[in-house]
Amino acid sequence: MGNLKVFSGRSNRPLAEKIVKELGQTLGHCDIKAFSDGEIWVKFNDNIRGCDVYLVQSTNPPAENLFELLIMIDAARRASARKVNAVIPYFGYARQDRKDQPRVSITAKLVANLITQAGADRIITMDLHAPQIQGFFDIPVDHLYSSAVLVKHFKKLKLANLAVASPDVGGIKMARAYAKRLEADLIVIDKRRPRQNEAEIMNIIGDVRGKNILIVDDLVDTAGTLCNAVKALKDAGAKDVYAACTHPVLSGSAVERINTSGLKKIVVTDSIPLRKGSTKIVNQSVSRIFSEAIKRSFKYMSISSLFDVDKG
Repeated sequence: MGNLKVFSGRSNRPLAEKIVKELGQTLGHCDIKAFSDGEIWVKFNDNIRGCDVYLVQSTNPPAENLFELLIMIDAARRASARKVNAVIPYFGYARQDRKDQPRVSITAKLVANLITQAGADRIITMDLHAPQIQGFFDIPVDHLYSSAVLVKHFKKLKLANLAVASPDVGGIKMARAYAKRLEADLIVIDKRRPRQNEAEIMNIIGDVRGKNILIVDDLVDTAGTLCNAVKALKDAGAKDVYAACTHPVLSGSAVERINTSGLKKIVVTDSIPLRKGSTKIVNQSVSRIFSEAIKRSFKYMSISSLFDVDKG
């Protein structure tokens, strides 16, 4: 794949290195530096004229990660790359995807506009906070799913009497997909969120008494919602409670909350590097999924069939 080149920003270089290893390549050479005042500077050291360039960069906070991606896209475009593909394992600012109250920004659309205007030709991302965010882009979006990795992990555990729980009504579709593939019951947790980063558990829909529960979600931030859900499930008679979350944002005291909760294990991916580990956190790599998606994108092959194969 001579005209395919993969470069990494600074937000998730370990994942980028795993991706190119799966591809049988090495990372392209580029310099990313910051001036004394924090201004970001990017230079591609490899000749990328006429190449299909893939830029691996998660856009989790700080905001410099997003701006660094924009600068990389602009630099690649000005260096005459044939196609510029933004590989975004974690698409940040996606939780603000609608006007749920007056006078607020829809940042998911704003970021989509910024990436498109910077010059990206295609987006490859994973487990968007809301699948309809794909429609915010005016360029093709390949939406990958971590369930191919996470479901396989829980199948190996062979948990008896398992039920899959959605932590809110919005996650039912994801929970149903896990429940179907794990041949498990489906549970829904009805919650009320009084303000950002706070969640109050209101009601559990379904019987959890004596069952092992797997809570599935796209991300875990402060872990408040997750730990409240674990407590509610335990109080309702659940046996062991596990969690599967794609993006381990884990801000603030999230890790401490997880450690002191009744959660047995939480399985996450390396879409975001873990800032702080825990014996309860199990990390699974999604490098093979991204490498296969890059390979198929480059060769104009179907990417959706990648998940048909994994579903078996």
